[in-house]
Amino acid sequence: MYVEKKKWYVLQSFSGFENRVAQSILNNEKIKKMKNIFGQVIVPSEEVIEIKKGKRKKSDYKFFPGYILIEMIMNNYSWHLIKSLPKVLGFIGSSSEKPTPINSNEINIILKKIKKIGDKPRPKKIFEPGENIRVNDGPFSDFNGIVETVDYEKNRLRVSVSIFGRSTPVELNFRQVEKY
Repeated sequence: MYVEKKKWYVLQSFSGFENRVAQSILNNEKIKKMKNIFGQVIVPSEEVIEIKKGKRKKSDYKFFPGYILIEMIMNNYSWHLIKSLPKVLGFIGSSSEKPTPINSNEINIILKKIKKIGDKPRPKKIFEPGENIRVNDGPFSDFNGIVETVDYEKNRLRVSVSIFGRSTPVELNFRQVEKY
């Protein structure tokens, strides 16, 4: 007996509705007992932390807004099930009636990236030592500087700022600086 192998496809949905569409697929899979047809359903994203109005806020950053990766066996029944879901625009690749699976190398790169990120949220702003920044708040406002050290736990930077022609280390919050 020949068992067809599941392949990865890219599904396009309305931007902002990726998680709802993915949940709808999983719900339909359970209700219609289609575990043998569907595999993983992934919305490639990571959790980021940003500071807004002095408070830490977690949010999701989607790598491919409006797209969902779905592992499935493509047949008429599964195709119609997916296409009939609300907020689904269709499959990507070839034609909408005959979608092309994505290359295994491409999906492996994406899956490795997701695995590497893990569950630990990262800050929304990423700074690197040696990077040029501009201070936009506080007593050193409108000064330019160079990042010396970064502390992501406390959301603080040590920046070398030129004051009266002398390089002076200053400790600043992420909110007080911007990249340029």
